[in-house]
Amino acid sequence: MPRLITSWILSAASLAVAAWLLGSHMSIGVESDSTSDRLLTLAAVAAVFTIIDSFVGPVVKVLSLPFIIVTLGFALLVINALLLMLTDKITGELDVAFYVESFGWALLGSIVISIVNAILGGFAKR
Repeated sequence: MPRLITSWILSAASLAVAAWLLGSHMSIGVESDSTSDRLLTLAAVAAVFTIIDSFVGPVVKVLSLPFIIVTLGFALLVINALLLMLTDKITGELDVAFYVESFGWALLGSIVISIVNAILGGFAKR
């Protein structure tokens, strides 16, 4: 359970950085929301993303292992972008304000999220 909470916090930070860097192409919350409302939206999006990344992600990655090996890991970026798009779809169904413009922006967002997660994850393990 503590691992899931740590992952949730790291995901929230990574998603916030990605949304900040990508501007209007990836957004969390609505501009007119208060800071506390945006933080609650970020927490909800991070929770959905963490659940997807913790439970769906490993299954998809194991099933895609031969393709991941053949593409020298490039397929992982595509899988992570698709998981981000799935998060967009699920949060939309839950009426949570999270938006990714297209697959290309999801791919770029997944790269940012992976880098920030790697950096923050290194500090979290210390």
